[in-house]
Amino acid sequence: MVHARPEYRSGPGRWAGQALNVPLTMARRGLLWPWRPLRATRQLTALLHWGTTLAGGLAAAAARDPDRTALVDEKGELSYAELHDRTDRLAAGLVPDCRGRRLRVAVLCRNHRGLVESLIACSKRGAEVVLLGTGLGPGQLNGVMRELWADIVIADAEFADLLPRGGRRFTKVTAWADEDAPSGGGPTLEELIEATPAPALEPPPIQGRVVFLSSGTSGRPKGARRPPRPGFVPLTAMLARTPLRVGDRMLIEAPLFHAWGYSSLQLALAMRGTVVLGRRSDPERTLATIQERSCTTLVTVPIMLQRLLALPERTRAAYDTSSLRITAVSGSRLPGDLATAFMDAFSVELCNVYGSTEAGWVSIATAADLRAHPDTAGRPASGAEVAILDAEGRPVPRGATGRIYVAGSTRFEGYTGGVPVETRDGMLFMGDVGHLDHGGLLYVEGRADEMIVSGGENVFPAAAEDVIARLPQVREVAVTGVPDEEYGERLAAYIVMAPGARLDADTVRGHVRERLARYAVPRDVHFRPHLPRNAMGKVVPHRLHETAGA
Repeated sequence: MVHARPEYRSGPGRWAGQALNVPLTMARRGLLWPWRPLRATRQLTALLHWGTTLAGGLAAAAARDPDRTALVDEKGELSYAELHDRTDRLAAGLVPDCRGRRLRVAVLCRNHRGLVESLIACSKRGAEVVLLGTGLGPGQLNGVMRELWADIVIADAEFADLLPRGGRRFTKVTAWADEDAPSGGGPTLEELIEATPAPALEPPPIQGRVVFLSSGTSGRPKGARRPPRPGFVPLTAMLARTPLRVGDRMLIEAPLFHAWGYSSLQLALAMRGTVVLGRRSDPERTLATIQERSCTTLVTVPIMLQRLLALPERTRAAYDTSSLRITAVSGSRLPGDLATAFMDAFSVELCNVYGSTEAGWVSIATAADLRAHPDTAGRPASGAEVAILDAEGRPVPRGATGRIYVAGSTRFEGYTGGVPVETRDGMLFMGDVGHLDHGGLLYVEGRADEMIVSGGENVFPAAAEDVIARLPQVREVAVTGVPDEEYGERLAAYIVMAPGARLDADTVRGHVRERLARYAVPRDVHFRPHLPRNAMGKVVPHRLHETAGA
C-alpha cells in the first residue's frame, strides 16, 4: 500500500527511505563497523535477543566492549561488563520474575548510578517504571501515587519523608544515602546487588513500560506511557543531524526522569558511550566535570547555557573544555541570541532538539541552522512529519502561525488517567503554536494556552521574551499574561538582571516598542532575583504571579 503524504505536511515521513536510511546512518557513525567480528556477532545476538530496550542496549554494548567505561558518577566508574552484571543481580534481587502480572516500580532519584541501574534492572524484568520528578511537591506526589500506586518505590534518602504513608503497602528501597544522612528505609540498592548471586536472565515474557510525568507547570502532572522498544529510527534521526560518535563521553545534566534525559541515556548506551552523571547541577561544576572527564558531549537544558554564559569570563577561562564538541539542548525554547552566543563562547556545535514526552523527537536544529536562525527548532527529524493547522484543522500557508501537529514513529501509548489526546488526520497536537518557513525550518512561538487576547489582538509572550533577552543587561526573562480590566489581558515581564547591570522598566518597554507592535509591549515589568523553575528549567507561570510583589 502506498501512503501519500499531504502537501501541508513537512518532513521525511514515516515510511519513505527509512529502511535504507537506518543502516546507512549507523554505518557512517561506526555502529556497524566490522572490527572484531566475533564481538560484533555477540553484540548483534544480544540486541536481537533483548530488543532495543535499555536492557538490550546495555547487553549489546557489554558484548561488544565489556571493558569500556559505561558510567561515571560521584562513586567512581563502572565498565559495561560491571554494569551488566550489577543490573542482572539487581533485577533478580529487586523485581520478582513477572509471569502474568506486570509489576509497577516508582523511582524518585537524582542523576546517579542507582537511577540508571534501577531503570535497566526493571527493563530486564519487564516492570512498568513510573519516573517521579524530584521537584514534585508533596501534594503533587501524593496525587500521582494515588493514581499510579507502585509495588516497589526506589527513592533517594533525601526524599523519604515525601513518600505516602497511608494507602496500599509498598516495598521501599533506598537508592542513595549520604554517609552522614540516615537511610530512607528498607534495603539499599547496593545491599540487594551484593546479596544476590549472578543469575542467568532471559528477556521477560511481559513487555516493560515507562511512564513519564508531564512538567506540571500549569497543573497536576499527567502520566504518559512510552513504548519500551523505540527501534532504530530515533537513534538514526539524532545521528543524521549531530556529529555524535561511537564512544563519546556524554555529560547528561538533563534529569533522567524526564524523556529528554532518558532518551539521551538510551542514545549513549546504543553508541557504547560513557555516561557521566552528577546529582546536582552547577555551572562551574559542569565546566570542572568536562575538564576532569574529557567530556565530548553535554546534554542539558537551555537555562544551563544561560548560567554558563553568566559566569565571569575569567572563571570560564580557568577550565579546559577543549574536549567538548557537541552540546545538545531540549526542554524549552532558546531565547534571543542564546544559541550563537554560546557557540561563540565555547566553540562547540550546538544542537536544539524539539520534542515532547508524547511525540518523541520532532525536529532537530543543527549548529548551521542556529547560526542562520538562532530561534529555529530545526527541520523535522527522520520518521517525523509536522503540520501547521488552524483551529478548525485546516492547513495554514507557509510562514503563517498555527497549531503544531506531529506524526512519528515514537508516539506514546496514551495518558494513564484516560486524559483525551487531540489528534487530526493521525497527527498529535503538540500543545504549541508556530510556523514552518519556506525552507522547511520549524519555529515554535509558544504554548497555545499561553496566548492572550489584549484589546482584541492575539499576543504570544515569546516574541517579547526574545526581544528583552537580547538586552545585554538581562540574564533571564519570562513574559506571561495577567488580567487587565480595560484590555482583558496584558503582558507582564519578569526579569533577572546580569550581575552589576542597571535597567529600568521604561527602558525595557521602549526597547520592545521599537521592535514589536504596541499590543506586544509588556505593561508590567518586574525585576526579580531569580525565576521559579522546575527540574527541567521551565518557568512555572503561576509562581511568577504569586511572587510578583515580593
